[in-house]
Amino acid sequence: MVDFSYRNISPNLVILKCIGPDKFFLERAIFPQEVFSSLAPEGSHLEIWGIASYGPHLEQRLRVSASNMENAVAA
Repeated sequence: MVDFSYRNISPNLVILKCIGPDKFFLERAIFPQEVFSSLAPEGSHLEIWGIASYGPHLEQRLRVSASNMENAVAA
């Protein structure tokens, strides 16, 4: 498992989805300026979904890995 953090720097609520191996799944609403920290399996996919008037839209897609711990996941 790898520690990761995400900071929502947008002025809007976003939905964080983390999908990993062995049926790992995590979904959380992240408020503006909130910092969310958790653990996820190495190589998990992190998706950040925004909400627009026409429905949800994918804003970012990232990968959780120990090799990029110096550059914390934040958007």
